[in-house]
Amino acid sequence: MTRSTAEDEKQARLAAALRENLKRRKAQARARRTEEAACDRPSPPAQADDRRS
Repeated sequence: MTRSTAEDEKQARLAAALRENLKRRKAQARARRTEEAACDRPSPPAQADDRRS
């Protein structure tokens, strides 16, 4: 293995690791936004059971 080949492989591994890290961070941010949106949304008011027989 030549020096440039070893460096190229190292750069390729680093690039792949950075892409995976970015994907993971984006997924975490999406999950956080979904969680926050669910928390901010007010729950619907409880409906009384007014059925009369």
